Amino acid sequence: MMVFPLTFICIFTLLLSLITKLSMAIDTLSPNETLADNGKLLVSSGEAYELGFFNPPYSNKRYIGIWFKNVPIQTPIWVANKNNPISDSSGLLTITTTGNIIITNQTTTVWSSSNSSPPTPPNNPILQLLDSGNLVVKNGRGDYLWQSFDYPCDTLVPGMKLGRNLRTNQEWFLTSWKTLQDPSSGDYTYKLDRRGLPQIVLYQGSTVNYRGGSWDGVGFGGDPPLPTKAVVDNIFIINAIDVYYTFKNRDDTAISRFVVNQTGSLQLLTWNERLGEWFNLMTMQRDACDVYATCGPYGICRFDVLAACYCPNGFIPRLQQEWDRGDWSGGCVRRTPMNCSAPQGFRKLPGLKLPDSLYFSVNMTKMSLVDCEEACLRNCTCVAFALTSVSGCMVWFGELLDMKEFSEYGQDLYLRMAASDLGSNKKNKRTAMITSIIVISGVLVLSLIGWYFLKKLHLRRARRLDKRNQKVQDNNQRIVEEEDLALLLFDLATVSSATNNFSLTNKIGEGGFGPVYRGELTTGREIAVKRLSKTSRQGFTEFKNEVILISKLQHRNLVRLLGCCIHEEERMLIYEYMPNKSLDTFIFNRTRGISLDWKKRIDIIVGIARGLLYLHRDSRLRVIHRDLKAGNILLDNEMNPKIADFGLARSFGGDQFEENTNKVIGTYGYMSPEYAINGHFSMKSDVFSFGVIVLEIVSGKKNRGFYDPDHDLNLLGHAWKLWNEGNPIKLFDVFMEDPVPTSEVFRCIQVALLCVQQRPEDRPTMSSVLLMLDSENPVLPMPKQPGFYSESQLSSTGKHHCTTNEVTITMLHGR
Repeated sequence: MMVFPLTFICIFTLLLSLITKLSMAIDTLSPNETLADNGKLLVSSGEAYELGFFNPPYSNKRYIGIWFKNVPIQTPIWVANKNNPISDSSGLLTITTTGNIIITNQTTTVWSSSNSSPPTPPNNPILQLLDSGNLVVKNGRGDYLWQSFDYPCDTLVPGMKLGRNLRTNQEWFLTSWKTLQDPSSGDYTYKLDRRGLPQIVLYQGSTVNYRGGSWDGVGFGGDPPLPTKAVVDNIFIINAIDVYYTFKNRDDTAISRFVVNQTGSLQLLTWNERLGEWFNLMTMQRDACDVYATCGPYGICRFDVLAACYCPNGFIPRLQQEWDRGDWSGGCVRRTPMNCSAPQGFRKLPGLKLPDSLYFSVNMTKMSLVDCEEACLRNCTCVAFALTSVSGCMVWFGELLDMKEFSEYGQDLYLRMAASDLGSNKKNKRTAMITSIIVISGVLVLSLIGWYFLKKLHLRRARRLDKRNQKVQDNNQRIVEEEDLALLLFDLATVSSATNNFSLTNKIGEGGFGPVYRGELTTGREIAVKRLSKTSRQGFTEFKNEVILISKLQHRNLVRLLGCCIHEEERMLIYEYMPNKSLDTFIFNRTRGISLDWKKRIDIIVGIARGLLYLHRDSRLRVIHRDLKAGNILLDNEMNPKIADFGLARSFGGDQFEENTNKVIGTYGYMSPEYAINGHFSMKSDVFSFGVIVLEIVSGKKNRGFYDPDHDLNLLGHAWKLWNEGNPIKLFDVFMEDPVPTSEVFRCIQVALLCVQQRPEDRPTMSSVLLMLDSENPVLPMPKQPGFYSESQLSSTGKHHCTTNEVTITMLHGR
């Protein structure tokens, strides 16, 4: 038996006690304690949140903030000294004996929770970080003297409020950060407007930018119920003390938050632990109709049509010429002016976001539709009314603004109009009588002969459906058999099970083809499922094209197609799963872009070049990709690039090198001039796209949407300008980690400029590109002027209308 000396046992016990104390999460701070900027943190008792000093990405300013403990990407939900940062690590957080929280920088107070001391000092105040993320000051009895939830920043987490305390006039609202690096108060605020029925309003300064609509017991403004019902529950409180919105997670283990970003967009995000990133469940502003009052007074916005705004029946555009040009801000006016002494009635407008107005009233007592209508008729200035289950009777006065039509859901608005615009009551009654007679007669006739025709129709439809299904199955089978494809066919049940029935949380992207989902087979293998959308501009031809081409192409720098799923009209492509997603998520995302050092970037450039060379020269087919862009370069777990999305690719014969098309398909910013303007494409079209990608990788900036205060050029033009000035080194991504081999980056820029030259014959082949990239000291030709080196060049062709969206587009050109 081993015997330890008493001294050793005492030392061991002391060390064990110290380790235990250090391992315990400290969630409180007393007046005799301080929290210094030395890595020390307050951690809530359940280890859900942490509080301490931090600095935003790419900033050396120090702030006191609260963030999620179990989210690897530091995500502050609240910042104390957001408008007064500390420039070094000398900050201290303390709580005084009067319960005041103070942040000091040496001897200077940079932030305080209170500007005055209470008349009676609290008994034993302590500062505590709760498991809800709320930072509170409590007295000895446990009463809250102050709480951070009363002063939200840009984020709403479960338990926080958006609204107002009617007794104290305490208002809870969100304010955007100024920039991603600066948490000081930005331009946008989200507030609860409690006039009449509460509604969420986004202000840009003092100007209304977006209005969520009135609360109807389910959502705001008649919007469809949240697709996130399995994730969060909406809670709205209206009583004599409080009017506010809050929410809670359905699953206690979920981590979710609302955040208003620097552009004023309000998003509901949830942390996806499997993907290691925040997943956007919902964005409040979904389309152009969400811009406040975009259709002017009495105008109604409908996003699913080309002309977004229209006037309700009985109204005409106020300014017809401007309306025809797409300027709807003038709104609509009545065809027949209101006259209270003339007969009047109401036209029902179903499925709307109820309008905004400076003047309206609400009667919360239970009323019938007739009572509400009579209440509006009794007041000559009443222009409309609505009846909802939550509000009772709502009546509007003055011009109606910000109405939006929904394809389903929404609320009914009754618009007051002259009887002449509605049709006379007598005529309506006569029409109703005739309609009733016809309906009754029809029922009697159908009762005698309807069963015969219904049965015959049913049989006819059944035969037609059988023929259609057989045709679809034959067509589907022909895709595989005719092309002799060594391709695995997945059944729909397998794919549905792997993607959790195409769950929103499994969705990892969306392109011109349709949505893409992450899945996991029963074998444990991860897959990516590309599902053809019914509204996709790409269809069966592109699907078949991708199946045929990529199944016959095998290269380490091409994405691997595992199989496809064809079930009736459902068509899906099953790929190997790329955990690092696409290249654009790294080079254009500041938080991820910093992880791409130059070695990784040059390896990606060379990998793309090798994949293209295989397509152009070494594969069984000579293939032109036609939609090469950063978003179509996927990255595996070792950051190896793989070219993807062959739906628009074309294969050539052995002696064929170029072709023309009447249908120009591709992405703005990556298309070569000869292809975008004349529909002429060849291997040199892909070379041009490759050059654009190289410049984007080097600079970390997009070609389209590039901005420089000194000129109006895009990224190609900017690179060309720096080249001519003898200073291409300025193109380097400022977030690239040092050291950077200047000569190697310089060579990549020169190769890229050679690839994007205006004339196709001046551009190198991919074999020459690889030779130039792999050689130590190659003698490279001098590049000539690039094509499309400014945005105006693209739009001046007269062939299309430009957009900054990086999406695949289709343009038709007559020849």
